[in-house]
Amino acid sequence: MPLVGEIFLSEILKKPVFDQKGEDLGRIRDVVVVKGITLPDLEAIIIEKKKTLYCLHYKTLTVFNKRIITTTQTKDNLPRYERYDEDLLAVRDILDKQVVDINGAKVVRVNDIKIEAYKGSAVFVAIDVGMRGILRRFGVEKRGENFLRLFRIPLPFNLIRWDYLQPLSPRLTSISLTMPQQMLSKMHPADLADIIHSVSREEGASFFHQLDVESAAETLTELQTETQLEILSGMDTEKAADIIEEMSPDDAADILSDLPATRTQEILGTIEPEDADNIAELLCHEQDTAGGLMNTEYLIYPESATIAETIEKFREDAKDIDTIYHIYVSGEDECSEQLVGVITLKELFLSDPELKLSAIMETNIKSLHTEDDEDVVAAMISKYNLVAIPVCNDAQQMIGLVTVDDIIDQMLPPSAKRKRKKI
Repeated sequence: MPLVGEIFLSEILKKPVFDQKGEDLGRIRDVVVVKGITLPDLEAIIIEKKKTLYCLHYKTLTVFNKRIITTTQTKDNLPRYERYDEDLLAVRDILDKQVVDINGAKVVRVNDIKIEAYKGSAVFVAIDVGMRGILRRFGVEKRGENFLRLFRIPLPFNLIRWDYLQPLSPRLTSISLTMPQQMLSKMHPADLADIIHSVSREEGASFFHQLDVESAAETLTELQTETQLEILSGMDTEKAADIIEEMSPDDAADILSDLPATRTQEILGTIEPEDADNIAELLCHEQDTAGGLMNTEYLIYPESATIAETIEKFREDAKDIDTIYHIYVSGEDECSEQLVGVITLKELFLSDPELKLSAIMETNIKSLHTEDDEDVVAAMISKYNLVAIPVCNDAQQMIGLVTVDDIIDQMLPPSAKRKRKKI
């Protein structure tokens, strides 16, 4: 058991390795990590002597700490090391690489690696992503700690356990934190998007593919247009369709409008016909109009329905809609969806169940036409302090809904807006 206690990788790099007679065999340049297990072993150390690399298996080491390292090998039988891309090397493949800190929702850099003795082996237990790791690399950790203590500033240990790590790319040129899928799905889509934007394109795409369909759909809407196109272009049509189908029609239309027309048609041809029709309808409108901004997911019921009947149907219909502020009321002809009233959810659930919707609906409805531009939409929402406003056609039939978050983009500087191509 050559290692007792713990060390950091930076504490042994460039240290000399001696044989049993005290002869200097070379200096440590890297270490080989055993892949594929939760807490990997240090398999071997790589030393350099006169520009030649040699490999010493951990089992040949007799003393292994930050002060002295010895081996049973002699200079006459040192096995040479040939560089192999498939090997996982601590310095080449891990140190100074970026990792995704799921807990902090950010990308950090590996400044050092902690190694501990465990059952006769040297085991990689954590990475250091904090200031201590940087100071340790320069050999001034203690001095830095003492200096900061003068100002009563603590120097914390910022370690991430190794069992939260996994390869981010096949050749192990970088690594990323991994968490159980249910924890990953709890992260805010904007945080996931920030992580993807902080790493390389290949790493970002690999990270995106780890997400479940629901998280992927929410995250895709938060990404920059260029990144969206790269991800969807490199994805098979069936998976892309699953993600697009999970999105609200207006968000899906925004993204698909930036793709080549052939690719858009491929995806639309794979999803459910009803969803495809809703998205295709939105693609026919200019994005800066009410028709282009609207969402086609809303609930509308006939005025003759009772509150009890509506609530029962609402409980089933609402499962497929992300956000609901009101329910809308149509005339006697249920199929026409001619808008005649609106009811808040509070009014719906607090009213007498035997009453009909016509008895409690508000008939003074503020609505938009599909061709109203975004300035009109914003003015209406602001003037009447609305969170949602229906969109109707010439026959006053409701065909969509613009919510306050849909128009927020209108308030952004022109350079920050995304424009949808009309197809």
